[in-house]
Amino acid sequence: MPSCIIIGAGMTGLTAANLLQRDGWQVTVLDKGRGVGGRLATRRLSSSRADHGAQYFTARTPEFQQHIADWQQAGIVKEWNLSSASTTDITFQHPRYIGVEGMNSIAKYMAQNLSVLTNEKAITLTKSEAEWAVNTENGNIYTANHIILTLPAPQALDLLAQSAIALSPEHHLALTSIQYAPCIAVVASLHQKSLIPNPGVLKFDTGSIAWVADNFQKGITAHPSVTIHASADFSRQKLEEDLNTVGQELMHDLVQWIVPSNLQTMQVHRWRYSLAEQRWAAPYLALDISDSLLIGGDAFGMGNVEGAFQSGFRMAQFLFKK
Repeated sequence: MPSCIIIGAGMTGLTAANLLQRDGWQVTVLDKGRGVGGRLATRRLSSSRADHGAQYFTARTPEFQQHIADWQQAGIVKEWNLSSASTTDITFQHPRYIGVEGMNSIAKYMAQNLSVLTNEKAITLTKSEAEWAVNTENGNIYTANHIILTLPAPQALDLLAQSAIALSPEHHLALTSIQYAPCIAVVASLHQKSLIPNPGVLKFDTGSIAWVADNFQKGITAHPSVTIHASADFSRQKLEEDLNTVGQELMHDLVQWIVPSNLQTMQVHRWRYSLAEQRWAAPYLALDISDSLLIGGDAFGMGNVEGAFQSGFRMAQFLFKK
């Protein structure tokens, strides 16, 4: 039975894992975090729920459209109708989809029949003639014929360097050319509904804030909450500062829509690799001469959630031929 270890339990890793397992592979997914999803992230605070990573996704490719249809039938995703948004430059040529109970519910659904081990940070990779071994920070060793990396490119480069795995000049250039924008995200539960107009979206081209979503209007929480994504420039400037202070500054910039007395509680998250501003054109790379070490993710191909899916899909298709 062919085997694969996938490092990273986000959309890319979970997609590849499901397809490989369905084809009879033995698959283990490792993730350094406490749960699955990566930027398919939803937080609970007080009695509310808020998406603090990816806010929605499109489905323009046939493979992803089929998955969306299956998820809709299972009651996992629904369409978020943004056509009435007046303070945004979003275009509406394609529907926007969200998790019915938040974006992380999609990842949990995808992971339910997989062997996923969380709190397992890979620190080195070693290869023998027959297989790869992944050594983790907890002192565990996992082995398989193939490895798929879905880490952000800088983290993947660190792992490969720690493993003394030499990249070809082409692959080194590919990974170092990928550039990310950070994002500071604020999620806040409110005593009462916000003043954000229907359908619950604000988008700004300048200033400290790029995006605001009302999660109550979005339909993922019964108790009012909002998500604020700081702009890339602001996030770069404030990335290492005290997050609570930065969150209060962002909330202050939204007093027109969220009055201070309406704030119940707030959490702030630092996304160092939020959005790939410069991606690699191909959906993945095969990094070793035996084609048994692959890397992909939302920084490859078309990007965003659908691109992350496509990357995982294409890597699985590639391995089916092995």
